[in-house]
Amino acid sequence: MKALKASICVAMTALALSLSLATPSHASEDEAGMLTRQMKELYRAGKYTEALPLAQQALALREKEFGADDAHVAMPLNDLGTIHYNLGQYPVAELLYKRSLAIREKTLGPDDPEVAMVLNNLGELYRVEERYADAEPLLKRSLAIGEKARGPNDPSIVLALSNLAAVYSNQHRYDQAVPLFKRGLAVLEKAQGPDDPEATVLMSNLADAYIHRHRYAEAERLLKRAMAVTEKAYGPDHPDIAQAQNNLAALYGRQGRLADAERLYKQSVATMEKTLGPNHPDIADVLENLADLYKDEGRYADAQQVIKRSMAIRGKTGAI
Repeated sequence: MKALKASICVAMTALALSLSLATPSHASEDEAGMLTRQMKELYRAGKYTEALPLAQQALALREKEFGADDAHVAMPLNDLGTIHYNLGQYPVAELLYKRSLAIREKTLGPDDPEVAMVLNNLGELYRVEERYADAEPLLKRSLAIGEKARGPNDPSIVLALSNLAAVYSNQHRYDQAVPLFKRGLAVLEKAQGPDDPEATVLMSNLADAYIHRHRYAEAERLLKRAMAVTEKAYGPDHPDIAQAQNNLAALYGRQGRLADAERLYKQSVATMEKTLGPNHPDIADVLENLADLYKDEGRYADAQQVIKRSMAIRGKTGAI
């Protein structure tokens, strides 16, 4: 069974929203700041569809006030790209990230922490698209900038650390992935405590690496912990819970606990449908996992039905 190709991410774990707003000087900028704060609250709760129009409005206000290539526009571009990423709209997100990166490199220089933030997000997008040769150098550059600017134990470096580890994990380079995932978790736990919801994507990704190395007990513990922490922070319907459900189902499938695996795959799909809509590419990934489970059980008609839906989603989204 495969784990989700795309981590379902929250701010400060694998994707970053802008961390601060420009000082308001005009009424329209004050309005953009208010929209951005509201958007971030919705984003962190996994309500990406509701956050999208607010991010669009904030960007439009900044572009109207300062122009399309002004420094004030870079972070609204990044934020809008991050929402499109989480909605599975990868080509749109890539264009927005590239615009943001060009503005930030021009206005702040190549080694600024805000440049590192956008590099991380673009690298994560390439990882999801399986463009690993493009993703790895961007994430390494992002990590190097962060370590130089803030030190090797600052929580801000976990962004790129987690995604670089995921690049290695996706390529089955688990000996390289596991130490990075563990380092990222240690940094976050030291800075923010053991039950910080920002660490849950790292927990799920480390658990996936453990599954592939047959360390099942450690993987199950991490996935259950990730679900408990996320539910406590955000409620039972957050997209990160769907990721952990998918990975725990994959673990149970490997252990021959097929009924438990089927139940969790279906729960994962239901959670994603509720929070991300019925045609998100991550749903197609989980459906393919469920189809593999059905094939293992000899339930070929059920597998075919699930595969048909997965292919329909991919046809609508253009996802790989």
